[in-house]
Amino acid sequence: MTSLIRFLMCAPDHYDVDYVINPWMEGNIHKSSRDRAVEQWEKLYHILKQHAIVDLVTPEIGWPDMVFTANAGLVLGQNVVLSRFLHKERQGEEPFFKNWFEQNGYTVNLLPKDLPFEGAGDALLDREGRWLWAGYGFRSELDSHPYLAQWLDIEVLSLRLIDERFYHLDTCFCPLANGYLLYYPGAFDAYSNRLIEMRVAPEKRIAITEADAVNFACNTVNVESIVIMNKASNTLKARLTDVGFRVIETPLTEFLKAGGAAKCLTLRVTEPLDTEIHATVSVESRVIRMEGHLLDSGLINQALDLIVDTGGSFQVMNFNLGEQRQSTSAAEVRVSAPSHEVMEEIISQLIDLGAVNLPQDERDAKLQPVIQAGVAPDDFYVSTIYPTEVRINGEWVRVQNQRMDGAIAITQTANGLVGRCKLLRDLEVGDKVIVDVLGIRTIRKTESREQRNSQEFSFMSAGVSSERRVELVVEQVAWELRKIRDAGGKVVVTAGPVVIHTGGGEHLAQLMREGYVQALLGGNAIAVHDIEQNMMGTSLGVDMKRGVAVRGGHRHHLKVINIIRRYGSIAKAVEAGVIKSGVMYECVSNNIPFSLAGSIRDDGPLPDTQMNLIKAQEEYAKLIEGAEMILMLSSMLHSIGVGNMTPAGVKMVCVDINPAVVTKLSDRGSVESVGVVTDVGLFLSLLIQQLDKLTSPYIASVG
Repeated sequence: MTSLIRFLMCAPDHYDVDYVINPWMEGNIHKSSRDRAVEQWEKLYHILKQHAIVDLVTPEIGWPDMVFTANAGLVLGQNVVLSRFLHKERQGEEPFFKNWFEQNGYTVNLLPKDLPFEGAGDALLDREGRWLWAGYGFRSELDSHPYLAQWLDIEVLSLRLIDERFYHLDTCFCPLANGYLLYYPGAFDAYSNRLIEMRVAPEKRIAITEADAVNFACNTVNVESIVIMNKASNTLKARLTDVGFRVIETPLTEFLKAGGAAKCLTLRVTEPLDTEIHATVSVESRVIRMEGHLLDSGLINQALDLIVDTGGSFQVMNFNLGEQRQSTSAAEVRVSAPSHEVMEEIISQLIDLGAVNLPQDERDAKLQPVIQAGVAPDDFYVSTIYPTEVRINGEWVRVQNQRMDGAIAITQTANGLVGRCKLLRDLEVGDKVIVDVLGIRTIRKTESREQRNSQEFSFMSAGVSSERRVELVVEQVAWELRKIRDAGGKVVVTAGPVVIHTGGGEHLAQLMREGYVQALLGGNAIAVHDIEQNMMGTSLGVDMKRGVAVRGGHRHHLKVINIIRRYGSIAKAVEAGVIKSGVMYECVSNNIPFSLAGSIRDDGPLPDTQMNLIKAQEEYAKLIEGAEMILMLSSMLHSIGVGNMTPAGVKMVCVDINPAVVTKLSDRGSVESVGVVTDVGLFLSLLIQQLDKLTSPYIASVG
């Protein structure tokens, strides 16, 4: 027996499954056999006594989970961090464990009452005393980890649990002697798995299967070269034997019904400590503020979910709910993350939601110079569609040319500092680019439910639905189109060849003729098939009136391309009277600018088609400038490109028969976008009918 190793256990005198606070308890209330539980516990107790000293804490009536002493606290030397249980069903255990520790000469450290931490169930020492692995995600909060580092003077490595079956770290993770680690990778997020791989050499990592994990093979007691566990597969036992461990299996099935096994039933109170290692913790915390209609818009829930899903933790410090329905709310939230890398990811997404630092915590944005043309510095901030401001020399500077997926470059001009969104390829040596997430804020427009519904013809809130009444959307879009046209505004259409194939070409042409469209974006195909239809009556060789294939019709689009190439451009073909109607005819006749972006699949192409991708993107961006509405009509790739170039605040309507396309294009976080899953030809036909119903006097009377 090794006298230096001691464990604390608690007899199962009052053990039962009395409630459900983890998935293992579900369906097992009062289904545990007390006799079998006592028998299994005593067998574990006697095995452990052969290899260590075992102390006992008195079980108390009404606290059936006291038997799981691993959760009493975390012990290192003579210091104890007492547990703060998350669930009220276990909180009554705390004073009993506190008394035991104090009576046995330990210094007890108490966490804030509202900060959950469940002891050695969620904090496991490296067996050589080099650092502390600390879990969070279900029972313990990330914000407890800095306390552990401070009080125990040890480096803390934070691991996020993501599988609710493995709600405590010790259910899926077990540091072993000689630097080995027994663990189930599926219980952790990607960041945590990378951290484990960085700290533990490949030959020392023993990753187990799910079958072993659900038998709590990681919930193991390790005493030097001995591992005591509920059950292990032959493969796992062989692996452990090969690296020098002796496996002792002892059934603990009655305790599995409550979500525990060998490790849960024991608390090691003598832990190794390397006195050369001192406290460090990588947990970062920041306080952010959000304002607006946080509840109605769902922004606060979205923000809190984002923090957790990205690997962080939060504490709502203040929440001021608006006194009236039209009033805005404000929230201050403390955000914690296990590393700067994760914090940066969380904050960048919170910035997208409109979160800002508190005034006293505001800092200037970090700038780094571009040293290679077309290449941004590492960790550059990626811009979004939302209006953005950056703090430079204590002043907030509005970013120009707002778009998503760019870098923010700061330049000094005669009129002062200017911030611009730039694509990576446009960055020049000497540009100073925003890095990190300090000194950045976005401007989000949030509306209450009443505000969104207050105007009969207000633009529809963001959404996608194949069940949505097309007529309702058409009515809204027609209203907006008429209003924009009468005010001299700008509408841009992005269209694919399906518009022509479904018979929508004539309706789009009418929109152009009547002044509802100020620019057209598309590819080679829409122009080719529009011209084919109006010169030859076919589209893809199919007669548009009879709906049947025409003999030799598959060559029509190539003949059209050849004719236009002979004239040199679409405009010259219109001037020569070769093209007499259609979408492209209306563009030329009404001086509506258009840009056709080419692709590798294009036949010909038409002389107007821009085959230089970068130039095509530049043309698109120029035509989008000043747009108040963009109609995206059955053109996934071109529309995605347009969406990336378009700042928030531009009304967007995406129409496609494919729900996945509509979702992709509409899910931009903007309250002024709507997706419609329907036939684009039908949509355009209904739109023309609705516009014909509208009259200027009616608009004036309700506008």
